[in-house]
Amino acid sequence: MTRQTQLSSPASICILRLSAIGDVTHVIPVVLSLLEQLPDVKITWIIGKIEAKLIGDLPGVEFIIFDKKAGRAGYAELRRKMKGRKFDALLHMQVAFRANLAAACIPAKLKIGYDKARSKDLHSLFINRRIAPAAQQHVRDCLASFLEPLGLKAAPPRWHIPLAESDHEFARDHLAADRKNLVISPCASHTLRNWPAERYARLADHAIEAHGMKVILVGSPAPFEAEYCAAIENTMKHKAHNICGQDTLKQLTALMTHADLVVAPDTGPAHIASAVGTDVLGLFAASNPYRSGPYNSLKWCVNRYPEALKKFTGKSVEEARWGAKAEFEGAMELVSVADATEMLDRWMQEKD
Repeated sequence: MTRQTQLSSPASICILRLSAIGDVTHVIPVVLSLLEQLPDVKITWIIGKIEAKLIGDLPGVEFIIFDKKAGRAGYAELRRKMKGRKFDALLHMQVAFRANLAAACIPAKLKIGYDKARSKDLHSLFINRRIAPAAQQHVRDCLASFLEPLGLKAAPPRWHIPLAESDHEFARDHLAADRKNLVISPCASHTLRNWPAERYARLADHAIEAHGMKVILVGSPAPFEAEYCAAIENTMKHKAHNICGQDTLKQLTALMTHADLVVAPDTGPAHIASAVGTDVLGLFAASNPYRSGPYNSLKWCVNRYPEALKKFTGKSVEEARWGAKAEFEGAMELVSVADATEMLDRWMQEKD
């Protein structure tokens, strides 16, 4: 099922990747590579509502928004939009059962999905071609390989996220022009990936005291994230610039584009920052940065995942399934303040 197929020109390709923000950013190189390798290709991307706000204006792509919360009505609407269409290939890049049901609504000759080791939720029933197996592969590289069954080269790590001048103006309004800017995006969608607020505060104070940085706190409008950023701000000895909930995804992308460094756990904004070429000081224990860390900043990730995995599961990284989580209460506490401040000091030493 991993054999290659040569596409005729012009080809029509449908991409199915609904979420999440981090994974969606990893699909951007696939789109750019498709447009380069097949200049006449017609690309349709089935995507989630929130994710479309980030990259729904990517040139050369027709976006169809799938509302995951709409239930049966969402699938009925997708079937309606697919009526009369026939794609040469579907790149089925999401194994969740909800996505598998969406794939069943998409008419395509080839339905390319994951290898057996990475399939779940009956994924195998909704595809007829697989990507090649690969041990210990980063998610970005895995998604890049979806082009290979089409007889194309895997997508190189290259990104483009369209931004308006108003987005850049927003960023300039909130960033300092006379010193380095540190953006802290503290909250992940899975709370067990979050570092304690008090430790973020101590790291932020160190950035200000030792390096004279401006610290900007960012997050979504969700009450939990607003409370988390407020807890960091209120625990700090020095003043942070808290704009949690005040930016759009595009404005956040611009902010990270112009910032000097981003601090984050395993969360979507870390991947946005990496995609726009900004270094990320990643805080990892609940998940493996070599699988899901900020792709261009793995050298700047604090990695306590091996210790967490051993402590909470009794397994080493080599013994555990690749991608196994260590999302347990107390896992992220294995990342010490000293771990983070020492990494920040190393980053400053290299950048100065």
